[in-house]
Formats: sequence, structure tokens, C-alpha cells
Amino acid sequence: MKDENIKKGIAWLLFSAFGFSMMGMFVKAAGDIPFIQKTLFRNSVAFIIAFTTLIIHARKDKSILHIEKRAYLWLFLRCVIGVTGIFGNFYAIGKLKLGDAAMLQKMSPFFAVLGAMIFLGEKPTVFSVGSLIAAFFGSLFVIKPSMELSAFFPAIIGFIGGIGAGFAATFVRKLHSYNVSGYAIITTFSLFSTLLAVPFTVLNYTPMTTNQFLCLIGTGVGGACGQFGLTGAYFNASARKISVYDYSMVIFSAILGFIVFGQIPDFYSFIGYTIIITTAVIVYIVNLRKDTVSKVKQAES
Repeated sequence: MKDENIKKGIAWLLFSAFGFSMMGMFVKAAGDIPFIQKTLFRNSVAFIIAFTTLIIHARKDKSILHIEKRAYLWLFLRCVIGVTGIFGNFYAIGKLKLGDAAMLQKMSPFFAVLGAMIFLGEKPTVFSVGSLIAAFFGSLFVIKPSMELSAFFPAIIGFIGGIGAGFAATFVRKLHSYNVSGYAIITTFSLFSTLLAVPFTVLNYTPMTTNQFLCLIGTGVGGACGQFGLTGAYFNASARKISVYDYSMVIFSAILGFIVFGQIPDFYSFIGYTIIITTAVIVYIVNLRKDTVSKVKQAES
């Protein structure tokens, strides 16, 4: 892949990370509203944007609307597990510091590796298993297991959200192997999660102020920017070459958490951040070297 494309991939990924960070900030700024009601606004706005984009592209290329029958199961799994990821993330954002919630969400790349082992049949290596263990160990510093359920339970839910996001990414990889359009995947997921949140929101609707309503609209815009940025990033460059830049979301979230809410992650959280991000950087470097060696061998053969 050319340097120009890698640079575009990095730029799109930074845009995605900032979009998701803004989404998290708006989710927390919306205040004491049920987290599923928050997801309804986030996903309904994202659906409108994604569906509009899908239709625009379909006018130029109708093939992006075609989905093979054998891809339906994976699309369904992506939706169900993806909803688990976003529900867990939104619940954690409302209860934890913004940086901590973002870090737990960024466990997803490691669980994407685990998902690839389980669902895609990729063989585990000592290195891949070791990286999962290291990331889990780092997450414990962020979760900080204790008997105080008020802090421990939201952290566990956020951790489960990271697992869901990681497995969902695995299903997206599978869908790409069936040539399912990224626009179709985003539109389907946004519609599914919106419809799932409607009954709960109707039965447990919490009145909102104008500021809260605008914040929830902001979550949808931020989430859509994050999704499209992610799609654009991995369209221009392979994950192993740029995925480490996705961790900029933690930095963006920590900065926004400090500026908007006056939040400062504690010492143990910083230790967890360091372990997880260091592990991610090592995985990135190792995979990049493997890719380089593989290309050299192909050129020599």
C-alpha cells in the first residue's frame, strides 16, 4: 500500500477517534438520562446519515446493495454483538471518568484477535495470547476490582462493551470477505440498534431539556463521524499498519474529560493506560515487521 494511502488511513483514523471522543463527551454531558434512551438518539441520527450516504453511493453503483445469503448470519451477529458493545460503552460513560470508559472500550482490538480465533479459525500464537493477557492485566488497573459496586459494576459493564466491540469488528471482517459494503453494514447496524432501543425508551422515557436534546443529537453526529472515519481508515490502509493510532481516542477523551468535566484519571488508571497502549504499540510493530518480511519473501520468490 502506498505511503499516501497510509497517511490518508491515519488521518481518517484520527478523525474517527476524535468523533467517538466527542460522542462520549456528549453522552456524559446529557446527564441523568437512561443510557438506552441515549443510544436511541445516537443510532437514529447515525442511521439517517448512513442511509443517506448509502443511497447516494447506490445511485452510482447498485452492487453495494447486494448482500449474499450466507452473509446474513454474520450481519445479524454484527448487529447483536455490536449493540452489546454500544450499550456497555454508553452505560460506562455515564458512570465512569471519560478517559477510563474510553480505555475499556479500546480493549476491543485485543478481543478482535480472540474473535478471529473463535469465529474465523485463525490459529493463536504465543504472541497473540500473550498480548491478550497483558491487555487484560492492564484493564484491571482501570477497572480496579473492589467491593464498591458503584464503581466496580460500571467498569465491568464497560469491559463487556469492549468485548462486544471487538467481536463486532471480527464480524465486520467476515462481512468484508463477502464483499458487503461498509455503508450497508453501518446502515443495518444503526437501524437494528435504533429499533431495539425504541420499546425501552417508549416505556421508560425521561423528559429532556433543550440542552440535553442537543447533546444527544451531538452523540449521533459524533458517532457517525467515528463510524465513517473508521471505514475510511481501513479502506485506505490495512489494520496492522494503522490501528495503533485508534488509541488516540483515549487521549482525546482524557483531554475532553478534563476540559469539560474537570476529570483527572487516578494513578492506577494511568498504569492501566500505559500497559494497554504499550501492548498495542508492540503488537503494531510486530505485525508491521511480519508484513514487511512477508513482502520481501514474495519479492524474492
